[in-house]
Amino acid sequence: MDLDTVTQVHLARDRADLARLGPGCSVLAGGTFLYSEPHDNIDALVDITTLGWPALRVSDAGLEIAATCTLAEFAGARPGRELGTTLMKPEWPGTALFALSCRALLASHKIWRTATVGGNVCLSLPAGAVLGSLVALDAVATVWGPLGERSIPLREFVFGPGVNALREGEVVRSFLVPTSGLLSRTSFRKIALAPLGRSGSVVMGVAMPDGSCAVTITAATDRPVVLEFDTVPAEDAVARAVASIDPARWFDDPHGAPDWRAHVTGLLAREVVGELRDTGSAPTALS
Repeated sequence: MDLDTVTQVHLARDRADLARLGPGCSVLAGGTFLYSEPHDNIDALVDITTLGWPALRVSDAGLEIAATCTLAEFAGARPGRELGTTLMKPEWPGTALFALSCRALLASHKIWRTATVGGNVCLSLPAGAVLGSLVALDAVATVWGPLGERSIPLREFVFGPGVNALREGEVVRSFLVPTSGLLSRTSFRKIALAPLGRSGSVVMGVAMPDGSCAVTITAATDRPVVLEFDTVPAEDAVARAVASIDPARWFDDPHGAPDWRAHVTGLLAREVVGELRDTGSAPTALS
């Protein structure tokens, strides 16, 4: 869709160019949502893809993922591997969630080559499975703004559908997945009302190297919900934890009623921890 109110597109070359952001001026990265519907309040864009950020960078702290990293790069998709790779590295079992979360989105592989990780996170929609995977792995966002730089744990980033912690003039620079997340064992389940429909519930389990466990729920709730345990819980224990979630958190739209989402999420959570409790299980493979 054409944005016929936009009269200027600025190509950002360095951080100073981000000062243009403000009322009437929006960030342009992949643009797959931006160009999908009218935005009559926007008359200028700042293209951050021209900043040249490396999509993925390994450091002593973990894996840094640029906000401009495409879903295809995040999933490890390439010719002959359009569905992505099972793991980014064999020694990083936590990266099994990358391609799986991209596949939970209602998006073609052509869209994967344009849409960005930062866009999925900053839209902050319940269906943002990539957002959910980064929350599950305990990632932290680095945010650039007019007053400097700050870090925001992704567990604290989203407040509700389309509402997040970003302030006016701020842009997400990157996401850091800590080494502990990369080394974690994972399990993944999703369900939708239709075979190719938007996910009604996505449940991701992460067993950390220290023995602790977190079960992250997205798509079914209005923002990612993380259930934490000292160890991988029994199936009944995680089902009780899901049942204790505030009823107001369950999302209601044509892709699933709240009571259905709550019920199927409890079932998926049982399967997730059941897989994690089997110490010999491997990360869920891509089909």
